[in-house]
Amino acid sequence: MNDLNIRKAGRAGRITFTRPKALNALSHDMALAIHDALDGWRDDAAVELVVIDAEGDRAFCAGGDIAAVYRAGLAGDHATGQRFFADEYRMNAAIADYPKPVVAFMGGFVMGGGVGVGGHASHRIVGDTTQIAMPESGIGLIPDVGGTWLLSRAPGRVGEYLALTGARMGAGDAIHAGFADTYLPETHWPDLIARLEETGDPSLIEGRDAPTAPLRTMDLSPFAQDSVADIIDALEQDGDAQTLKILAGNSPLSMAAGLAMVRAARDDARMQESLAREYRFTYRATRDTDFLEGVRAQIIDKDRKPKWMADASPENVAALLAPLGPHELTLEERA
Repeated sequence: MNDLNIRKAGRAGRITFTRPKALNALSHDMALAIHDALDGWRDDAAVELVVIDAEGDRAFCAGGDIAAVYRAGLAGDHATGQRFFADEYRMNAAIADYPKPVVAFMGGFVMGGGVGVGGHASHRIVGDTTQIAMPESGIGLIPDVGGTWLLSRAPGRVGEYLALTGARMGAGDAIHAGFADTYLPETHWPDLIARLEETGDPSLIEGRDAPTAPLRTMDLSPFAQDSVADIIDALEQDGDAQTLKILAGNSPLSMAAGLAMVRAARDDARMQESLAREYRFTYRATRDTDFLEGVRAQIIDKDRKPKWMADASPENVAALLAPLGPHELTLEERA
């Protein structure tokens, strides 16, 4: 596959994103290929760990390549998106549950689908170019790929803040929020990868003191409120015009659902429970939400003027998160 370089190098299984001009966006075929590679190395004694990185200096993976999902949804084909999300989430779960160390070198943009690959690795390395975000509220979706699980584990109200605003995190904030583990300047990455390939030993990973984490000192108390409307009221009382402007541009339904899902995920015992809940929304996304309009405005036409129409009431959020019956996401390991 031209979009990924999958190979064995020394004692490591190696996966490299190789479409830097597209910011290494993750397609359906790429998600399947990553999962296949992990399955192939699971019982391969020659592979002691897996290393995932990317070509180019702009992005590890800036998100899912959802143009095909958009086109299919416009044509009334909702199954294409459902298959994409299901297979992507199964790959995310495979990384989270992998029995061997998985080391992700997350430089540049790491957003949406990129978080689903790197954010669930056992060893998550970030550098000075790292910008991690879950910006789905801006395209009418919700933080998925296990994002609600990660957000739910962030300290304080960081999870709610990141889910609603889609704010970007540098290395320090990513470690503080639980999206990364180790800061290491990117000039050191090639040498470390070479040593991991040679030894298969993740204990060689030694970080440096992380940069400052602005999230540590931000007053995020408004995001403890019960609803998006109450959060907005609290921000208005604080005079936080910058955050209010961001929320005003995002899908009301996506924010309401994302808020509910991050809070629900706090009671999940395993990431797979969060993925299954996310799939209930994304299964219905091309038919019943603001997703197609958000993709049109932000990615296809790029007019940045979405016309949000979906019902953001608690009743509709509950309906979108209701069980799917026979269509519920299954995450059993593949034979």
